[in-house]
Amino acid sequence: MGLFAIQVQAQTGLETVLSDIARNNKTLQTQAKYWDAQKLQYNTGITLYDPVVSYDYMRGTPNAIAGNQTDITVVQRFDFPSVYGKKKKLANEQSKQSDFSMTANRQKILLEAKIICIELVYRNKLQQKIEERKTKTEKFLTDFQTKLNKGEGNVLDVNKAKLQLIEINKDYQLNISSINQLTQKLTELNGGMEVAFTGTDYPDYMPLPPFEELEKEIENNDPVRKYLEQQKVISQKQIEVTKALTLPKFEAGYHYQGILGQNFHGARIGVSIPIWENKNRVKQSQAELSVAEVQLNEHSNEHYYDVKQLYEKYINLQKTVNDYQNVLSNINSVQLLDKALSFGEITTIQYFLEASYFYTATNSYLQAEREYYEVIAELYRYQL
Repeated sequence: MGLFAIQVQAQTGLETVLSDIARNNKTLQTQAKYWDAQKLQYNTGITLYDPVVSYDYMRGTPNAIAGNQTDITVVQRFDFPSVYGKKKKLANEQSKQSDFSMTANRQKILLEAKIICIELVYRNKLQQKIEERKTKTEKFLTDFQTKLNKGEGNVLDVNKAKLQLIEINKDYQLNISSINQLTQKLTELNGGMEVAFTGTDYPDYMPLPPFEELEKEIENNDPVRKYLEQQKVISQKQIEVTKALTLPKFEAGYHYQGILGQNFHGARIGVSIPIWENKNRVKQSQAELSVAEVQLNEHSNEHYYDVKQLYEKYINLQKTVNDYQNVLSNINSVQLLDKALSFGEITTIQYFLEASYFYTATNSYLQAEREYYEVIAELYRYQL
């Protein structure tokens, strides 16, 4: 089973957002128009030269002796016949490369959007936790204030609840601000069209295959590698075109001349001898081919270790997330603390201190979970 079949279920909201951005993103629209123009340019100049028509009328002096002279010339210049086929093949390869460039840019933008959506899932889940704490702390504050008013409580409990509520409200506002900023960034990527993403579920993936299998699959579908490979092909085709251009050029046409009542006309044939015009052009093309080969090898090496680092991070985060899930699912610290506080077994200060440990662990779990899915998104960018 290939890489593109590994994702078994994607969040509908996430897929909708990515689909909209792929259609509405201004950068992608601009690049599509740019490459359309480039394809037209690639196919420009691969046909015959424009024919040249010249007309000369010259008055003779003195008129009675020299008479007037008329010259009409029609000339068509053309390269060695093999040049045109090679130029056409070069244009076709250049057009293929533009498709790889558009794919790479599309994946880059959609990955950015997907990472933002994953960040929003994290922020939305975190917001739920913060709101739970906020509601609970507000209730504590109300209860403590009521007891204090009845002479049954103490001001320390009230003050501690107020301080806790200030901290929670700060986190609440900061998280809301982050959600708004991320949503605005999605809207920007969507070409200015408003995006509403309130999901709290990450995409559902099967476990990743072994590194060697995954790396091979990613490498085979890497548009940047294909772009660089295509650059190598283009350089090879450019060498063929350059060599063909060092062959003689020809011109053929018609020449008419009229003078002193006599008319002369006939064919005109010419040939250019390649001596200076294309000097060092072949060497330049060969040097460009060497550069393309080095760039391809450099990318392959760099890409391998990038994927390897991401895969190792994935393995580590997977273990961390599983450990958090196992521990947090088997404890009910907040509920136990609520009972202990209600029975007077612990003080308010002890309650908030112990609860903060649990909330800190929960936040750490949510952060690790977010990083885990971000790494997976990075590894799966080639299916975008």
